[in-house]
Amino acid sequence: MNVWGYAILSSVIVSVISLVGIFTLSLKINQLKKIVFYLISFSAGALLGDAFLHLIPHSLEGGFHTSTAFLILFGVLFMFFIEKIIHWRHCHEPTCESHPHPFAIMNIVGDVIHNLIDGLIIGASYLVNIPLGIATTLAVVFHEVPQEIGDFGVLIHGGFSKGKAIFYNFLTALTAIVGVVLALLIGSKVGSLAHLLIPFAAGSFIYIAASDLIPEMHKEQRFWRGLLQLGLIVLGILVMFGLLLLE
Repeated sequence: MNVWGYAILSSVIVSVISLVGIFTLSLKINQLKKIVFYLISFSAGALLGDAFLHLIPHSLEGGFHTSTAFLILFGVLFMFFIEKIIHWRHCHEPTCESHPHPFAIMNIVGDVIHNLIDGLIIGASYLVNIPLGIATTLAVVFHEVPQEIGDFGVLIHGGFSKGKAIFYNFLTALTAIVGVVLALLIGSKVGSLAHLLIPFAAGSFIYIAASDLIPEMHKEQRFWRGLLQLGLIVLGILVMFGLLLLE
C-alpha cells in the first residue's frame, strides 16, 4: 500500500504541474524566456542524472545483458518516433478558436502519450523501490515545468483560448495517473514489467535531454550564459546524485 500511495501521489503532483500555465499569464514574454532558460538547463541535468545514476544502474544490478542495452536503445528510438508523430501535420489556414491549428491538436495527442508513458515509468520505478520512484518522479517534475509552459504557449498559438488551453493541458496531464495505475496493476501480475520499463525509461530520458532540451539551449550564444547553462546541468545531476543517499 505504501508503493500505491507514493505512486498515486507522485502522479497527482505531476498532473498538477500542468496548471503552471496559469502563473505565466501575467508574465511578459522576456520574463518567461528567462524562467524557461533556467528550467530547461536544470531539467536536462536532472533527466541525465536520473538515467545514468539511478535507472541504468538498477537495470544492471543482475549483470549486463544485451537485452538491457536494446531496451535503452528502444527507449531512445521510441521517443524519436513519438516526436515524428507529433510533428507530422502542418496547416496554412489562419488560427482562431473555431479553427485550432492541427499542430495544437497533435500537441494534445502527443501530451496524452507522453504523460501516459511518464506514469508508466513512475509506476515501474516504485515497483523497484520507493527511493527510485521518488528520484524518477522528481526528474519528471523538473522536466514537466518547462514543458507544460511550452505546451500552454503552443495551444494559445494554435488558437485555443487561455481557459481551454489550461483545461486541455490539465486533462492530458491526468493520463499520468492512468499510466501509474496500469504499471502497478500489471506489474503486480507480471514481475518482469519493471525490468522492461526501467531501461526503457533511461533511454527516453536520455533522448529528451539530448534531443529536445540541449539543442534548445544551444540557441543561447553568449558565452557567460553558456557557462550558466553548464552549471545548471551539473546542478541537476548533483540533485539526482544527492538522492542516492535515500537508497
